[in-house]
Amino acid sequence: MYKSLIRGQSVITDSSQTLNTMCVIIIKQKKQMMSREIAKTSARINPHGLGIVWLDTFEITYHESKDYGLLLTDRPFIAHFRYATVGAVNRENMHPFQCGVQKDEWLMMNGTIKGMGNAQMSDSKALAISLGQIPRQLWKKELEQYDSRFVTVNKRTRSFQMYNRDAYTYRDGIWYSKSNVLQDNLIAVYGTLKKGYSNYYSYLTSSKHLGRGETYDKYPLLIEGLPYMVDQRGSGHHVEVDIFKVSDKAFKEIDALEGHPNWYKRKQIPIRMKDGRVINAWLYFNPKKVDSSTQMHKSYVQNYTGYQRPKVVDTCQQINFNSYYDVDLATDDDCCDTQSKECMICFQPLQYDDTINQYHCGGCDDWYTLAEVYNF
Repeated sequence: MYKSLIRGQSVITDSSQTLNTMCVIIIKQKKQMMSREIAKTSARINPHGLGIVWLDTFEITYHESKDYGLLLTDRPFIAHFRYATVGAVNRENMHPFQCGVQKDEWLMMNGTIKGMGNAQMSDSKALAISLGQIPRQLWKKELEQYDSRFVTVNKRTRSFQMYNRDAYTYRDGIWYSKSNVLQDNLIAVYGTLKKGYSNYYSYLTSSKHLGRGETYDKYPLLIEGLPYMVDQRGSGHHVEVDIFKVSDKAFKEIDALEGHPNWYKRKQIPIRMKDGRVINAWLYFNPKKVDSSTQMHKSYVQNYTGYQRPKVVDTCQQINFNSYYDVDLATDDDCCDTQSKECMICFQPLQYDDTINQYHCGGCDDWYTLAEVYNF
C-alpha cells in the first residue's frame, strides 16, 4: 500500500485489472527490422491510434493504427498502439502525453488506473498532467506503485526511462509491454492437422502443442469427406481446435498445404483455451458460403489408423498404384505427366491432396480419384 502524491490516497494495485488491458508499447533501439506480423497484430487488436517517438531525432508523430507499416524500418523508435478503455477515441488521447508544464517530458502507459480520467480524457493523459506537478525525482516511486507499464521520454536530454520493466517481454532485441502481440505463430487446427491425426505426423510433430480449446465465437464447421470452416462468425458452433506454436518454416509449409491465400485463407481469431485463457491464433477458412440449412458440426473426429505417406520416388513404376485402387489406371507415362491437371467439368486447375490421394477442384468443389483424373 502506498500514499500516492498524485491522488492523495492509498493505492492498492490489482493485477487482474491490467492483465486483460490492451494497448502495447514497443521499444526498438537497434537497426534490426521488427516482424510485419507483430506490427500488424499490434494494430489489429489496438485500433485506436499509433504514437511514435523516433529515437534518432526524438521527433513525436501521431498516426492511425493502420499505418503500422511506418514501423517496418531500421530507424529506432518507441511506439504506442492504443486500445481505448478510458476516455474518448480521438487524437487528444493518443500517446505520448506531455507531462503537465514539463515541455520536454512525455509519458506512455500500458494499463488502466481505476478512478482516473473520465469519459473524455483518458487515465493516461490525466496521469501525465498530474505527474508534471510533482518533483521529477519522485516519478519512479510514483509510477511503479501501479500495476501498469510506463515509459517517460525526455526530448531535451534525448533519453527515455522504462518503469516496471519486469512486466515487459524482450524478444529479438525489442521490448514489448504486452506479449499478446507476439502470438503471430500460433495456429488453431480443426481437421487432419489435429494432434494424432494424419497430417499432424507430416507437419506438426516438431511443433509445440499448447493444448486444446474452442473458437471464442461461433463458426460453421462442415464435414464433406474432409472438414473445413467458413468465415461466417455467429453461425454454427464454438468449434473444438488444437493449438500449436509453429516455426516460420512450419508456418510456410502449412500455408502451402492449405493453399493460402489462393484457396483457403488464414485469419487470426480469438480462441478460448481449456483453462479459460483467451489467446489469438491463426485459423484457415474455406471461402465457401453456407446458409442456415447447412449441417454444421462442433468438432471433427478422424478414425486414424496410422496412415503412412508413400515416399517420393523418381518414377511411377516404383509405386504400385493398383495396390491402392481396384481400377486400372493409365500408363506409367501418364502418371508421371508433370503438366497441371484440369477439372473434367469446369476445366479449372486441380489441387492434389496426398493424404487421401485425390484431386480437388476449387471451381465446382468436386473430388476426383487418381484414376478419374489420369484417364480423363
